[in-house]
Amino acid sequence: MSTSFDHGGTIYAAARYLGITAEEILDFSASINPLGLPPGVHDAVMAAFGRVVHYPDPEAKELREALSRHHGLCFENVFPANGSTELIHLLPRLFPGSRALIVAPPFSEYAAALEKAGWDLHYLLLEPEHGFELSLPDLSARLADGFDLLVLANPGNPTGALIPFVRIADLLELCREAGTVPVIDEAFMDFCEEESAVSLVVNDGRGLVLRSLTKFYALPGLRLGYAVAAAGVIERLSGLVPPWSVGTLAQAAGVAALADEGYRQKTLRLVAEERALLTAGMTSISGLLPYPSVANYLLVELPGGITAAELRARLFPRRILIRDCSNFIGLTGRFFRVAVRGREENERLLAALAEVVG
Repeated sequence: MSTSFDHGGTIYAAARYLGITAEEILDFSASINPLGLPPGVHDAVMAAFGRVVHYPDPEAKELREALSRHHGLCFENVFPANGSTELIHLLPRLFPGSRALIVAPPFSEYAAALEKAGWDLHYLLLEPEHGFELSLPDLSARLADGFDLLVLANPGNPTGALIPFVRIADLLELCREAGTVPVIDEAFMDFCEEESAVSLVVNDGRGLVLRSLTKFYALPGLRLGYAVAAAGVIERLSGLVPPWSVGTLAQAAGVAALADEGYRQKTLRLVAEERALLTAGMTSISGLLPYPSVANYLLVELPGGITAAELRARLFPRRILIRDCSNFIGLTGRFFRVAVRGREENERLLAALAEVVG
């Protein structure tokens, strides 16, 4: 099987390989809301379609206003972009320096962005035996080595582990004492919004929070993310983002998605229920160890007799995709990640896992 399926979200390549349509594949490799688009997004995009003959609003004013209302912040504290990955690749230009500490296991784009700019990268490895919990004393000791930037995801990706709001406040204080700028990737924080650091980072005045609208609102094909920070940081960032970065349809989709509170509440209930079902189901399969998660995915450790690559290969002919996590720094070939999907799909996954692992 081609190694082009090593990353999540490669459903089209997988479909071409199998000679089937993408709709025939059960994709647990990308963590997207199983409810699909919010009901109003389709209508909003269609209503905006006639405006594609014009350039998008370069200020994305309506979307920025919706984002600022969503977080209870000022207009000057938020800035949208073509996915949070675009913002990640602007970090080396936004913040001066040359040394970064990345909390691992991390999303690979952090290193990709910083390495291209010649930064010296170091890692703080979180341990599976401690549930991938971040130790603030360990972080403090590492920051003493002198770093310009600290980059971490909260909740962790792929771990799903959460650093609570009260501990983030302590983390920001450690960064301030060390002279290190914090960058917190909250791409999956919508699933536990009360723990978000946006207010803390805005008040801190130095760091940056990265957010995504594509996971929670099932919009990965439109590419839509945003940054939250103090007004001065956002002003510098706005000068780095290319003109018309966020298209007309993405802006319309974002505004409609944020307005649908019913969809948000339904998502939170569904994901909590199905995550619990998946966790219990995997725990009952001999050797599988799912780690606690607050997001819409689970990191799972395999017994010694099978690797994640082998498991992926066994599930692939069944038209099921999982995320082999062996290429995450800090993880071994015994870890894989699965998205939380709907009940029928989750039960199909559990049945397949019981056959190929149990």
